[in-house]
Amino acid sequence: MLLIARGLRVVAPMMLAFGIALPAAAALDIGAPAPKFSAPAALDGKPFTYSLGDALQKGPVVLYFFPAAFSTGCSMEAHAFAEAIEDFKAAGATVIGVSTDDPETLGKFSSQSCQGKFPVASDETRAISKSFDALMQTRPDYANRISYVISPNGAIAFYYQSLNPAKHVEKMLAAVKELSPADGKK
Repeated sequence: MLLIARGLRVVAPMMLAFGIALPAAAALDIGAPAPKFSAPAALDGKPFTYSLGDALQKGPVVLYFFPAAFSTGCSMEAHAFAEAIEDFKAAGATVIGVSTDDPETLGKFSSQSCQGKFPVASDETRAISKSFDALMQTRPDYANRISYVISPNGAIAFYYQSLNPAKHVEKMLAAVKELSPADGKK
């Protein structure tokens, strides 16, 4: 037991020193109202103002937070969402990515990594990330990797949190497909 405690005293500071962030301890509860927001966004490099309220009028929204545009994991995740966008559309859902990157960076990211298939929004003030409990605890300048499905009535229907980007698309698509018709009514 003493050996484990010593190991943790060595490993924990190393994780922090190398920027390995622990996930946030919280997420919004299933059934809780999703905070409405508008933010500067880009779709295929073209800037516009994204409104969650407007998007929910069209159907469920997959809102995913990611730490940093053009990082390996975030580019992989954006590519995976882009590849699955037709499946999300077939299920009646739209997708929006949010990070704390500036609008110019996200404009480029929306064309390259997102392949122009879905928008990404800038949360430079971190207000959106805070309202969704989506900031990293150890690096609060960055959004954590957490994804939400928001039903058209504005309630959180599902969330998935993992710094590993590999399962977010799969989990979100399954959750969207499981929404009942009643979940979509306002």
